[in-house]
Amino acid sequence: MPLHRFKAEFFKALGHPTRLAILDQLRAGERSVQELQQALAIEQSNVSQQLAVLRNKNIVDSRKEGTVVYYRVRDPMIFQLLDVARQIFNNHLIDTQEMLATLSEEP
Repeated sequence: MPLHRFKAEFFKALGHPTRLAILDQLRAGERSVQELQQALAIEQSNVSQQLAVLRNKNIVDSRKEGTVVYYRVRDPMIFQLLDVARQIFNNHLIDTQEMLATLSEEP
């Protein structure tokens, strides 16, 4: 059960729209909190809060340069995981569209 708990906590950390948006921004490389705030058009406190969750789950690392903190994804395989999830969602969407098309054709 500890492995299942770890996996559940890991996926819970990914289960927030802002955290996913942050990870998408980090695909291009490390970003500062301010850069993320501007790119996502959300408050700095919200960005910092979501980064703390990702950091606590070892999904992102940070480094400080002067007064600026930069974040990067710890393991680039996270992007592969997110890409697979996107493919699964697209497949579900296609299935749903096909089902709706079939239903609309019925008398």
